[in-house]
Amino acid sequence: MNENEFGRLYKLLAKNLLKELKDELSDMAYPDIAEFIMDLDDDKISVKIFRILPKDISADVFSYLDTEKQSVIVQSITDSEIGRLMDDLYVDDAVDFLEEVPANIVRRVLANTDRETREIINRFLTYPDNCAGSVMTIEMVELHDRLTVAEAIKSIRRTGVDKETIYTCYVIDDKRHLVGTIPLRRLLLNDEDTPLTEIMSDDEQLIYVTTMDDQEYVAAIAKKYDLLSVPVVDKENRLVGIITIDDIIDIIDEEATEDFEKMALLTPSEDEYIKTGVISLAKNRIPWLIVLMLASTLTGQIIEGFESKLSVVAGLTACIPMLMGTGGNSGNQASTLVIRGLALGEIKIKDYFTILWKEIRVSLMVGLVLALANYGRMLLLRLTGSDVTDSVILVVSAAVMAVVVVSKTIGCSLPIVAKLLKLDPALMAGPLITTLVDTISLVIYFALANAIIF
Repeated sequence: MNENEFGRLYKLLAKNLLKELKDELSDMAYPDIAEFIMDLDDDKISVKIFRILPKDISADVFSYLDTEKQSVIVQSITDSEIGRLMDDLYVDDAVDFLEEVPANIVRRVLANTDRETREIINRFLTYPDNCAGSVMTIEMVELHDRLTVAEAIKSIRRTGVDKETIYTCYVIDDKRHLVGTIPLRRLLLNDEDTPLTEIMSDDEQLIYVTTMDDQEYVAAIAKKYDLLSVPVVDKENRLVGIITIDDIIDIIDEEATEDFEKMALLTPSEDEYIKTGVISLAKNRIPWLIVLMLASTLTGQIIEGFESKLSVVAGLTACIPMLMGTGGNSGNQASTLVIRGLALGEIKIKDYFTILWKEIRVSLMVGLVLALANYGRMLLLRLTGSDVTDSVILVVSAAVMAVVVVSKTIGCSLPIVAKLLKLDPALMAGPLITTLVDTISLVIYFALANAIIF
């Protein structure tokens, strides 16, 4: 929504022209209406605007509001309004809301929900976080395998209005086992008397996940097979729900955010940055910073051990920051590519030696170029009056070459080791690799200095 549209709505609101405002909102997309409501600072006005929305769109708008605004609305409306809202909400949207709000709001909502819906919601709430069962919806098109195309289309016309999506239909048998899928397009293009069993995708073509599968796996399945929705079955292969593309996009966004936070060694948080308190932000950052600070102590000890020798050889000390920075950056380049490849499923654990051999060759080329660049840089420094000797230039240049090779080797190896140990590869990035490589860089540097100079 652009600023002009927002401005027009604000003018109508300021003049209290609620009928005109309702008409304007009714013609807008649901996310834009939600954006307008969330942009209002006064909670009373937000509730007032929500209440004037047409009943047939209020639940859809509610699903796009953030949890804070949803809570305000539910706390402000009547019990009968809560009941109507829950009846109109898709189950997965209702569950998403109830998972985020305080217990007193959950109790009030469930108390004003009909028994059947309440039982369904409670069943959803028992699934562990981030599994397929916790993000699925039960509003899908189910067709019995004994139906014909004409009977199936008639069933969709009768029940489709309450379904979250009708693009893909799911075929079940008498025991609700998932036996096939049929795109709506295929239904419309086949003869009316054709049995569904003749046109459905089944056997090896049947793609599904189980209720306990991780949501990241669900997103990977949807991406691999270009699915608009993914069916979810229980342990006995009975259809219990589907995960639609809008929720799959949310999963991808959530997992990417989590990986980003882990790569920065932050404890993952589900709250938005602006709405997260200072104490919570500090708690998310402190643990890993302590670990890194203690790990860096070893770097200091190594420098201290060579302090007396560094003071009598010009140029060695000045090159330490450059060497450590080069090593850290080299390691991060390799780890970032490998972590991303693992996340997308492009890289498997079995590919380790292929990746290692590739990174060794890359690091040799990169290291050689950087070593030559450093050699030229230090020669130039000597021409401008620096006291660096040939042996110092040789040590630093050789160290650059060795550090790049070792850093890229570590950078490509640690994420795969983490995956092998069933840890999140994103942990092996950024600060952690930099701290580890800093220590190794100094060990290599001083070992070469000891062998060539001292």
